[in-house]
Amino acid sequence: MKVNPTMKAPEILAPVGDWQMLRAAVHNGAGAVYIGMPGFNARGRAATLEITELGAMIQYAHLYGVRVLLACNILIFERELNDIKQLLNEVLPLSPDALIVQDIGLVRLIHSLAPEQTVHASTQMTVTNSLAVEITRDLSIKRYVLGREVSLAEMTKIKEELRSLPDVELEVFVHGALCVSYSGQCLTSESLGGRSANRGQCAQSCRLPYSLIVDGEEVPLGEKKYLVSPKDLCSIDEVAQLLTIGIDSFKIEGRLKSPEYVASTVKAYTEKVRSVIDASAPTPLCLSEKTLEKVYSRGFFSGWMHGVDHQKLVDGRFGSHYGLEIGKVSKQSESWIEVESIEAILPGDGLLFLIPGAKERTGSSVYESARINSSSDGMTWRVTFSNDFPVHSIRVGSSVFINSSPSLEHELKKTFSDRSQLKRIPLTIEVLARGGEFLKVQATDPDGNTVTLCSSVLLEPSKNSPLTEDGITSELGALGGTIYSCTKWSIVLEQGVFLHNKELKYIRRSMVEQFNRMRRMRTPPQIQDRIELLDLKPHVPSAAQAPATPKRSELTVLVRQIEQIEQVKDLDIDLVYLDFEFGKEYAKAADMIRRFGKRVSIATTRILKPGELGHLKVIERIAPDEILIRNLGAFRYFQDSGIPLTLDFSLNISNSLTAHWMQSKGGHTLTPSADLNREQLLDLLAATPEISWEVILHHYMPAFHMEHCVFAAFLSTGSSYRDCGRPCEKHRVGIKDPSGRLHPLKADAECRNTMFSGAPQSALRMLEECRNHRVSRYRIEALFEDATELAQKIRIYRRIIDAELSPEEGITALNNASLGATEKIGVTEGQLYNIRRYTDRKKEFIDLAHLDTQVDPGLKAVLTT
Repeated sequence: MKVNPTMKAPEILAPVGDWQMLRAAVHNGAGAVYIGMPGFNARGRAATLEITELGAMIQYAHLYGVRVLLACNILIFERELNDIKQLLNEVLPLSPDALIVQDIGLVRLIHSLAPEQTVHASTQMTVTNSLAVEITRDLSIKRYVLGREVSLAEMTKIKEELRSLPDVELEVFVHGALCVSYSGQCLTSESLGGRSANRGQCAQSCRLPYSLIVDGEEVPLGEKKYLVSPKDLCSIDEVAQLLTIGIDSFKIEGRLKSPEYVASTVKAYTEKVRSVIDASAPTPLCLSEKTLEKVYSRGFFSGWMHGVDHQKLVDGRFGSHYGLEIGKVSKQSESWIEVESIEAILPGDGLLFLIPGAKERTGSSVYESARINSSSDGMTWRVTFSNDFPVHSIRVGSSVFINSSPSLEHELKKTFSDRSQLKRIPLTIEVLARGGEFLKVQATDPDGNTVTLCSSVLLEPSKNSPLTEDGITSELGALGGTIYSCTKWSIVLEQGVFLHNKELKYIRRSMVEQFNRMRRMRTPPQIQDRIELLDLKPHVPSAAQAPATPKRSELTVLVRQIEQIEQVKDLDIDLVYLDFEFGKEYAKAADMIRRFGKRVSIATTRILKPGELGHLKVIERIAPDEILIRNLGAFRYFQDSGIPLTLDFSLNISNSLTAHWMQSKGGHTLTPSADLNREQLLDLLAATPEISWEVILHHYMPAFHMEHCVFAAFLSTGSSYRDCGRPCEKHRVGIKDPSGRLHPLKADAECRNTMFSGAPQSALRMLEECRNHRVSRYRIEALFEDATELAQKIRIYRRIIDAELSPEEGITALNNASLGATEKIGVTEGQLYNIRRYTDRKKEFIDLAHLDTQVDPGLKAVLTT
């Protein structure tokens, strides 16, 4: 009996980085897999696939009825548009079931080349509300991968609000690594590592140890030093709720993890879904959370599924895999330790020890283990290690974790390497055998593919060996060397007729070959081979027709504290952006700025979730001269307001196709993505002379933008704003990275934290080049400067913009005034003028010629074709 007859089984979507991971996903029940687009995907350290390899992988998955989604979830730069167009011409004929895309310009390019190609919006598009779906409907996006921070309650609300769009699908992450920063909004890799998360080169800065600095003093936190490293997401217990909401796809993170990880997670979620939907199904061999933790875990938590819980999300003790916590060391000698454990400890298991007061963790593989006693609370094990392991360094009371289990890994590997455990495609076979006619066989697979075959000779009266049902099923059902099995027979057999066995064998072989061909192949989308990039751009006026550059450039200033506007009256600026933590201050600040004769703009938050329209309504009531738009949902909300909209860097505008779409939707002034280096920015400006751009000249790069609140987690015992005591209002807080750089933290109107880069960054030396591309609007962003310091900074920038000082003189003036500016801005592959190249660490890819086709008949069917 099903729990809910209308409940639809979701797609279990598995990560794939190589052939072994693909086989692990397929043979453990994945409905779909996602693989990185060659050279253009968000895992720069994953294997780079050749087109032939990718094609074979797609055919293999299709053979087993598994869909393939290609992840092209990065930003595309202007010079890369032709390259990605050529790559699409090679990839689209391989018939991927969908492309997962971050860049809006790339979505436009894909649909111009192949209008029928299915496209999914990646989580890097930062879709966390239904308004973001509405504004992108003209892009024909089939599915939206919601941000990991969207809760079950918010998913329900989004689903309800999209009832008028029943064809739109929603996908959510259910398992794997949680990025502390919103995907698509993390600029820490540029700020700290000179490389870009939006380009697949995440520096994993969230996994580093940090010190907590409060009001200038370091706060001792003991073992807790990984302040922004969340536990891994595990949503096994939330499967029933996700099914009730109607989520279409359950996504597992992990294209850089092991095949055994893929096998265990896919198996666990597949069996859990089956058990929830169909209560009459056989009791599954459901893998427990404990088993999954042994394979890979930084500790499990339900993430943001139930909303924020700042005390549970971040453990603080680890930044990498530590496995399953099983107990503590109870005794110790020179050669062994005793562990009180909730789990069996086996020879070969990897044990990790968290020793109180120790700076580094330590661990080793178990050489021998013996159970000494057991009770209702657990077991006591005596454990020895290899002779070179310093047992004396372990202390009684140390926490013990199992972080590797060869026996478990062996069992998981068998699920995709033991021929008897591989997936089989069930067939229904109908046989009609009448004397004087050809034997007719019709076979159907679960996807509705049908193969009809006849014998080459007529059935004759039998003299000695008439056909029997057992003989037919034995010969036609001899499918052990294939990926098929017959689970249902329908045989109409006239008694006393004969057909040679070689005819049955021929029919069986032909049936298998036809099914293999039909299941592998998909009709690729029709490609419009004459499409040119210029076809997607508006008419670009000639230099003579182009609008003239204004005689004087505009200078805008963004302030984050109402006290910073005290001296605005006397400053030569054109517009002031307000970006406060509390919306109640906006009306007063806007009135002040207008009295000073300046225009005012108010910034939206970077994230908009269901139930958070209050902030937008405040802006709406004030009716500022402009609005600074930071997310797609807010863009839709104010799209028809009649107020000029400036689109901020957080919308990730990195190429002309994206820029033109943003302009067509009502963007009055656009801000380039912070991922662009000098050449990339100039390329974008050169390609869009008809667009009004605002370039940020000076800012503290907003690195992490987090749902996680460091203030609440480490300066209170509260789990949310309701019970945290609001330490963000009482203290100036920053976190210090391993190199000693201090990065300030600030909360926004929805209690989300932004970690800012510790040093201001300036693009002064690009000023003249930007002017040459008709950029006439430049922005300075303040952080915690007082009004006097900010005024001094603004005056220096105004003099540079008015050519009273050269950029070099301006930088010297800023530094002499102790304002801390540097002449570089965070970029993709380094900095504007200090580019540090990032070398991808590629995994060696398995050569097609060396795959074991004897074990897996599916591989043989694909690779020998």
